[in-house]
Amino acid sequence: MILWHNPRCSKSREALALLQARGVTVTERRYLEDAPTLAELREAQARLGLTAIKMMRVKEPAFKARGLSRDSDEAMLLAAMAEEPKLIERPLAFAEKGAVIGRPPERVLDIL
Repeated sequence: MILWHNPRCSKSREALALLQARGVTVTERRYLEDAPTLAELREAQARLGLTAIKMMRVKEPAFKARGLSRDSDEAMLLAAMAEEPKLIERPLAFAEKGAVIGRPPERVLDIL
């Protein structure tokens, strides 16, 4: 399983701990340091089956500072996440069975 992880986030740490407790081999991607490309974000969006806005942290100051809104178009939102990865909701988990946003953290167990 691949986990787009922010170790400073309690929900992200909880998701990682849940997976590790079940013996899941997790590849951590610290997406703030290793930002996903626009193409990777599009792929993540397709796997998640969500609109871009559902993948975003809309309460981040950068969301408003960039002039984004819930009505912004998909391309603009995806580009913003590629340029400023702190806008990406966390954690995101990817496995053969599917992909989920780990909110609440227990959702990562759904794709085991």
